[in-house]
Amino acid sequence: MNLVFKALADPTRRRVLELLRARPMTAGELSDQFPVSKPTMSAHFAVLREADLVDAHKSGKTVTYRLKLSVLEEALLGFAGVFGMLAGADRPADPLKEGTLP
Repeated sequence: MNLVFKALADPTRRRVLELLRARPMTAGELSDQFPVSKPTMSAHFAVLREADLVDAHKSGKTVTYRLKLSVLEEALLGFAGVFGMLAGADRPADPLKEGTLP
């Protein structure tokens, strides 16, 4: 989960994930959306791959990225569970609402 939140901490990487929600895109297509160098974008892509948030498929010299939404959902659900923000069995009972406090 730490790698996912490290990846999400940067606004450029969050924007890359937003763009990939619409469709898979090549590294060049994604890089064209940002006013930074290609090596800088490559470093962002590496962080996203390390966090397993994107899948990269290489065909010749072209790398196409696809969002792995299930990994992002799992990390966010895990985070919500840690802070008791889930309904149902994953969430501990609230003693104030349950009337179990003396």
